[in-house]
Formats: sequence, structure tokens, C-alpha cells
Amino acid sequence: MKVTQIPFQKTGFFSKTMHHYLEKNENIKPFYNNFPDISGFHNQIEEKQKSFRLQSRFTLVDALNNQYTAVKTSEKTKENIDLLKLQNTFTITTGHQLNLFTGPLYFLYKIISTINLCEELTEKFPEQNFVPIYWMATEDHDFDEINYFNFDGKKVSWNRKDGGAVGRFSTEGLKDVFEVFSGHLGNSKNAKYLKNLFSEAYLKHSNLAEATRFIANSLFGEFGLVIIDGDDTRLKKLFNPFVKEELENNISFKEVSKSILELENNYKIQVNPREINLFYLGDNFRERIIYENNVYKVNNTDIVFTKAEVLAEVDKNPKAFSPNVIMRPLYQEVVLPNLCYIGGGGEMAYWFELKAYFEKVNIPFPILLLRNSVQVISEKQTKKLKRLNISFEELFLKQHNLLSKKNN
Repeated sequence: MKVTQIPFQKTGFFSKTMHHYLEKNENIKPFYNNFPDISGFHNQIEEKQKSFRLQSRFTLVDALNNQYTAVKTSEKTKENIDLLKLQNTFTITTGHQLNLFTGPLYFLYKIISTINLCEELTEKFPEQNFVPIYWMATEDHDFDEINYFNFDGKKVSWNRKDGGAVGRFSTEGLKDVFEVFSGHLGNSKNAKYLKNLFSEAYLKHSNLAEATRFIANSLFGEFGLVIIDGDDTRLKKLFNPFVKEELENNISFKEVSKSILELENNYKIQVNPREINLFYLGDNFRERIIYENNVYKVNNTDIVFTKAEVLAEVDKNPKAFSPNVIMRPLYQEVVLPNLCYIGGGGEMAYWFELKAYFEKVNIPFPILLLRNSVQVISEKQTKKLKRLNISFEELFLKQHNLLSKKNN
């Protein structure tokens, strides 16, 4: 297979924000910590090693071992989980929604990029250990964004009532999806593999988090991928101090709002903070926590707390407090000995809003790395491009620009 590499800046798919980041433009420098190069990783290792507590490692490993209890785990993944107890072990993390049957292909690209970076860093820093992490977005509640996948030009959808964190959704009803999907596949060797993967994941696991873990583990377990579910009492307890600080002092709102004022002069703002960037999570709902009239209310419910009651609830029921898009990155960095987050252009853009917030709460801001993107071109298409005298790079030009170039 022939591989051609094209700079991100020449694809036309990325924003000014990402162009400036890749070029180390002075305007974007205040909004990230270390750049994803060897020097940056060296600095990040030192910074994270000083700040990440040994006790947090034991809690993390305990939580992961519990999450993997019913999972057929590869020796490489078991080894990586055990390595997380050591102070010279660090993680490289990517995250994604629990899209039905992985959803967009970049779900796979992100994980492959994460595994590849761990292998590269192992060569560059032989005295350290690097573990690839896939953070499942189990607490999201945007069901319409994940309830379908496209196959062979057809949309295969899962229709069910929305409500609550998607990771807790029962897989009941996916048998109908499987029958529709199977009808599109045929009976080739690869088709049988995909049918088996889908049925083993969604028809033999009780909820969407377990099913997604099964798929990711089946595809990448041999490479040592560690899959983590943040909807976990042990991990949430590590985050309790930051939840209480948020409830009492609105720190994320204050710090991110300041960053937005500085960023918006040059860049498009990706997300805006709320005064409290937490949800209250029940079995069938995930609703915003709002502070009004000196009490804490859970939106669209009758649940109300005084200040003393809500702080006590954090200790009593930590799983109920779910970070939104502003606080979720902090949660990840609190519970993981993480060096780098790998994501798409949109993800990177909102991370740039968070650096000042991280500094305020004394958590190292991770290195940000843009995921790889892939376009597969068939042999037939390659021959056609050659006849038309169009290079792979020219494929990314806008149509009128390409026509103008070829007509001159």
C-alpha cells in the first residue's frame, strides 16, 4: 500500500485555531502548555511526575481492575493496568462518544494514533512506561449524536427513548438493529466477522458502556489499550474536591470566561461555560445543577439542596455529579497520570479555553495532539487521477480553485 502524507494546513479542513497551533503562532501560545515534540514531552513527564500522587495510582488501578472483571483481557492490557501503579508510568489518552458500532471512522484513527504515540515515546524515553487510554464518554446524554452508523450508503439507526447517561442505556432493542444491519452485509468472511462482533457486543452485554468496551477491546486489546469508564464511584471520589470547589466558587466559569475574552479577538469560540459546569446524574436523567435563590436546584426536577446538603451529597453520592464539556477534561487529568490528549480539531479548539482553569486548580495542562486523518483511495481512483493529472494534494482544493488551476 502506497502512503502519501499531506500537511494538515493544505487539506482545507482545519480552522485558523489549528493552523496557528501547528505553526506555534505567538497568538495561540498562551493557551497551551507544552507542544507535542520531544522537548515538550520531556517537560510534561517531569511536571506530571511531581504532581500525580501515588495513592491516586492505586485508586485508578483498583477501579480499572473492577471495570475489567467480566472482560476477556489481553496480557498486554493486564500488564499496562499493573504498570499504572508505578511512578514512571504515564498515559496517552483519547476519548470519544459511545457511537453505535464505533460510528465515524475517526473513532478508530484516534485510538490508533494513541497506540502509535505510546510506541514512539517508549523508544524516545526507555526509562518510562506509556499506556494508551480510550476514555469512554459514558456520561454524555446526546443520544441523537450516537444512535446510528452509516454502512454502504445506508443509515442504520437505533430508535429508543432518550434519557440519562448513554453508557447506562440498556441494549434492549438492538436485536432489531442487528437484523437490519445483517441484511446489508452479505455472507463474506469479513461480513461474518462483523456480524459476530456486533452480536457479541450488543446482544450479550446489558448496557452501552459494556458493549462499547467489548468492541474497543476486541479491536485493540492485543495492543494493550486500556479502556476507562469515568462513571465510577472510586474515580469520582478523587474528583470530589474539584466538584465542591465548583459548587462553592464557580471557578471554571470565571477562568474560562477570562480565556474566552482573550481568545475571541483572534479565534472562534468552541464552547461557553455555565455558572456551574456540573450535571446531576440519575438512572434516567442527567440535568444541570443551577444555583438560584440561595439553593442548588437540579433542572427539570424537584430536587433541591442547600449548600450544606449539596456538599454532603458530593461525599455521599459522588457518581451523581457529572462534569460537563468544560469540566470533563479536568476530571480526566485528575484521575490519570496523563501526558497528552489526542483529538480532532474541534476538540483541540475547546481545550485551548481551559488552560487558565487548570492553572487555577493546580493541575498540569496536558499536551494536545491533533489526531491523524486518513483518506483511502482505490487503485481505480488513483488511475483516474493520474489520467486527469490531478495530484492527491490537489484533491483537497475547492472545486472552483481546482478548475481554475487546471484551466490555466
